[in-house]
Amino acid sequence: MTTSNQITPGMTLNIDGKIYRVESSVKVTVAKGTPFVKTKLRNLITDEIIEKNFKLDQTVQEVSLVERQLEFLYPEGKEYLFLDIGNLEQVQVPASILGDKIHFLKEGIQVKAMFYGDTIFAVELPQFLEIMVVKTEDAEEEAAASGANKKAVLETGAKLSVPLFIESGDVIKVDTHANEYIQRV
Repeated sequence: MTTSNQITPGMTLNIDGKIYRVESSVKVTVAKGTPFVKTKLRNLITDEIIEKNFKLDQTVQEVSLVERQLEFLYPEGKEYLFLDIGNLEQVQVPASILGDKIHFLKEGIQVKAMFYGDTIFAVELPQFLEIMVVKTEDAEEEAAASGANKKAVLETGAKLSVPLFIESGDVIKVDTHANEYIQRV
C-alpha cells in the first residue's frame, strides 16, 4: 500500500471505488495544527476535478492502468467498436469516453487506451492524422480579400478552419490535440 506522503502527480488512485489521476500534490504545514497533503484529483470517467486532503501517512490505494493499442473498426449505435491489437478481441468504447475525439475516427486508426481490469478509462488519438476534405464552404469575397480561412468538413465528420486554397478531395494533416489544420499533404 501507498501512503499519502508518497502521492505525486501522475499517480492513479482508487478512492471509494472511483479511479482518479493525481493532478497536483502539496504537503501543507500549519502553525497550530497537523500537517496534511492537499491534492487535486481528476476522475478518469467524468473528467471532473476535485480537491481532497489526506492526513500524513494515511493509506491510499494506488492502481496501475494498463495501456493497450486499439484499432478503430466502426461505430455501433452509441458505442464504437475497436480491435485490441494485442489479443485480437473486440472492445466496445462508449461515446462518453471518446468525447470530441469521435470526430477524428476513421477505419484503421490506431489509438492508445488505458484500462483498469476490463474497464476503459481513456483513449488517446495520435497527435497528427491525415484526413481527406469532403466539402468546403465558400469564403465570402471580403473574407477572401483579408486572407481569412474557410470551414471544411472532413471525411470523419469533423469541421475545421482551413486556408482558402484547400478544396474538396485534398488530404490534410490535422493536429487532433489542438483541433486544427497543419498542412496539405
